[in-house]
Amino acid sequence: MARVPLIREDDTALAPLISHLKAARGGKLINLYKVLLNSPPVAGAWLDFNTAVRYRTEVPAAFNELAILRVSVLNGADYQFKVHGPTHALKAGLSEAQVAAIADWTASSLFSDAQRAVLAWADGITRDIEPSEAACEAMRRHFDDRQLVELTVLISAYNMHTRVARALRIDVEGTAGT
Repeated sequence: MARVPLIREDDTALAPLISHLKAARGGKLINLYKVLLNSPPVAGAWLDFNTAVRYRTEVPAAFNELAILRVSVLNGADYQFKVHGPTHALKAGLSEAQVAAIADWTASSLFSDAQRAVLAWADGITRDIEPSEAACEAMRRHFDDRQLVELTVLISAYNMHTRVARALRIDVEGTAGT
């Protein structure tokens, strides 16, 4: 159960922001935003920032989702993994086998060299904050400067996402406490 109340969708005082959030997220108000709405300025800024990071970049969605899932695994964040794995990652083109193999990606042959570079970059940022030169060289073989920045910011943002979800104990929609 979340450590703060889930703001109800029918909260009239927040109706314009709730409407904006739902419109930007396919008509749904997920628990993450129901928690963030306890601070309307944060909820609005979170939406704007994360919309840019996920949808306004030159990085193909499959790489973004791969990075999000890896950060989720490393940080033990079930919320993001359950939200992104079966919906966003598969829609972006990752296979169910790849999603299942992310926890032990180094032992898997399911990932391309570019995907492996992203996974190593996510590991370096999440575990060490500053990835190794080898990880950077691998990224540069597959991504230009803009994409390197975009993936770095996405990975860093999802480190924040996962920490917020865990700290506030946000449940996945349809599970206990929601």
